[in-house]
Amino acid sequence: MVLSMKIVIFGLTVSSSWGNGHATLWRGLINALARLGHDVTFFERNTDFYAENRDVEALNEARLVLYDSLADALAEARRELKTADVAITTSYCPDAIAAARLMHDCGRPLSVFYDLDTPVTLALARQGRAVPWLDQTRLGEFDLVLSYTGGRALEELMALGARRVVPLYGHADPRAHGRVGEDARFAADLSWLGTWAADRQGTLEKLFAAPARARPHCKFLLGGALYPQNFPWTPNIWFVRHVPPNLHPAFYSSSRLTLNITRDTMAEMGWCPSGRLFEAAACRAPVVSDWFDGLDEFFAPGSEILIARDTDEALGALDMSDHELERIAAAAHARFHADHTSARRAEEMLAAFEAPRGPVFAHKMEAGECGA
Repeated sequence: MVLSMKIVIFGLTVSSSWGNGHATLWRGLINALARLGHDVTFFERNTDFYAENRDVEALNEARLVLYDSLADALAEARRELKTADVAITTSYCPDAIAAARLMHDCGRPLSVFYDLDTPVTLALARQGRAVPWLDQTRLGEFDLVLSYTGGRALEELMALGARRVVPLYGHADPRAHGRVGEDARFAADLSWLGTWAADRQGTLEKLFAAPARARPHCKFLLGGALYPQNFPWTPNIWFVRHVPPNLHPAFYSSSRLTLNITRDTMAEMGWCPSGRLFEAAACRAPVVSDWFDGLDEFFAPGSEILIARDTDEALGALDMSDHELERIAAAAHARFHADHTSARRAEEMLAAFEAPRGPVFAHKMEAGECGA
């Protein structure tokens, strides 16, 4: 049994879901950890983009510390770390390197790096380029590395010096994501929800834009930020610039079929399910997805999820009967509740924290005063 722990996180953002996949995932994890009796504090730099697009001002079951510069929050961060059991930095956190140094200087908490963008980290390291969220890629300074991507990515992180690596995949919170009534704003034959990314564009054109041209009588709905003017729009593609997390259930519940697309860098690594994949399953929406290695470990192709590698296969999914799509959605919904909730990931995270609790952890618990 895991005793109540104090967990301090230095992350990109939990307050704004615009243009990133971190916030919704952290909200689900933090809520699940809090329900299990753990004390969580999240430090977030008050950057202009997220401040202007903030959809959460405070965390209901944890503490959010917004700061303009880490220097302003330094005294508070040290106070939190003095009594913390676990301290976490993450990829894309603007102060990840400084926060990691502070964690290591403190000596007390279990130090963790959670890479929510492992393929990007590894690509930069392979190219010999600096990784902005790691000090000279010193993964060995952390007691534990969590990776949003599994498979061979775990071996590559070990090759970069990580002492222990555990996958911590995507998830969704059933308290925030579930089937709701249809919303006319989001009614569509095929929908796609995701921020624009250059390395997703080719697949999006193949599995979304091309089917829209081939089925002019069907309605296609695209929701997400940062889409360029030169996107291959057609008269039957509707666009919603931003769908906040509280409207994701209505979005998915109003789609006859929804699309999952993986960024090229992640698909090449494999074992990289998007959080959106689990949100859609939680809302009992039938999903058609591009393929990546390891996908079948999360949902069974053909019975819990549909796979489309080209436009013809995407059209084949679109042409399936309502009965067939509903059967697949129900099976995915059951699998989600069994294996992919935020509560399940929180349990996996806690298990990863517990494993190193040997002599090294005991020594750290007795150590230092977090610097001057």
